[in-house]
Amino acid sequence: MGTAIRVMACWAALATMVAGCVVRESRPLTRINATQASSEIPEDELLDVAVHAFDPGVPAEIAKNEQALNKKRIYPDIRQAESRYVATMLRTTLETSGQWGAVRVCPENVQFVDVSVSGKIIESTGAKLALQVTVKDSMGHVWLNNKLYASSADTGSYKTDAALKARDPFQNVYSEVANDMLTAREALTAQNRRDIRRVTQLEFAKDLAPQAMDGYLGRDQKGFVRVTRLPATDDPISSRIDRIRQRDSGVVDTVNGYYASFADQMTESYGQWRRASFQEIEKEQRTLNQARTRTYLGAAAVVASVFVPQQCGLYDYNCRRLSTGVRTAAAIGGAASILSGLKKYSDAKTHAQALKELSESFQNDVAPQVVDVEGRTLKLTGTAEEQYREWRELLHQMYLEDRGLPSDELNNQGSRDPN
Repeated sequence: MGTAIRVMACWAALATMVAGCVVRESRPLTRINATQASSEIPEDELLDVAVHAFDPGVPAEIAKNEQALNKKRIYPDIRQAESRYVATMLRTTLETSGQWGAVRVCPENVQFVDVSVSGKIIESTGAKLALQVTVKDSMGHVWLNNKLYASSADTGSYKTDAALKARDPFQNVYSEVANDMLTAREALTAQNRRDIRRVTQLEFAKDLAPQAMDGYLGRDQKGFVRVTRLPATDDPISSRIDRIRQRDSGVVDTVNGYYASFADQMTESYGQWRRASFQEIEKEQRTLNQARTRTYLGAAAVVASVFVPQQCGLYDYNCRRLSTGVRTAAAIGGAASILSGLKKYSDAKTHAQALKELSESFQNDVAPQVVDVEGRTLKLTGTAEEQYREWRELLHQMYLEDRGLPSDELNNQGSRDPN
């Protein structure tokens, strides 16, 4: 009789112990901000930055397996939108720091820029963001090489709509990238920064006029691009190329404005989706923990009811009735706990389905937008890079037209692929 009571007491103690494993409420994170410029940076050292749209990070092996994607909380349409949104948020962080020149979100084929940033989304839910980031300059120096940045959500941003608008829940990630880029830039000398700007300018010129600009750039023993000589200040070819580069900058600015507009349009609905995603993930995790607790305790109770030793005397009927009651209660309670645990597992699936439905509804809010650039239509559905590629060909044609070449030579030279 005493053993049965002790077993039941142990079961109750186990219940208390395992129940403590339930997920506790997340606390707001310590905020990280991008370091702001404290003094004016000389113009010839002010590096321009191109932030390319991130790789959405949809694994090719499961790209068409909806069930596998849902299990990993990967929703391709949302990831595609996030690839632009993440780039825009990083661009905004860099721009508002005052540490850089022109900072733009650009298609991947915008190549001739002082500093380029590319990356991949490793994980993105309302609860966590993980990015892999690479940064390099026009001379070939790699500042960051596939460095991983990850953070859980700052739950303070989810408290109210105003808080959600005021600060992105993953601003810490963007600030950390910006601060690491600043550290890498500060490791350069003033001459290094000027050289980077010159290399960018000459690379652009060489792409347009490879023969005329041959010999201005070379490579050192480590393979980095360096300036070997500079064109004369009154060189007519350089002057024409500078004018064309200004036109190119205007087109890139327009494309950057489109990315910014796209991000602005999706901000509200995306923020709501993230908050709902966070809540669903929290509920699901809590439910799974409760399910495990109840199932384990139920199994322990059933086992205890079976293996409680019989200590009553052969004719001690009161003791036998009490012992049987304890066994029965333990078995019934254990079975009920197991059933409750199974129901919690079912509830967890319901929450996961709700998250999927939220994601599907969000897809309608991030439909591709259209913008006209120089009379040409650009779309952020892959068409943007194609349109910019066409624009690059137009740049070659403009250069050839400025030289007054015959139409047949113009067509032959202007039709080459600039990329």
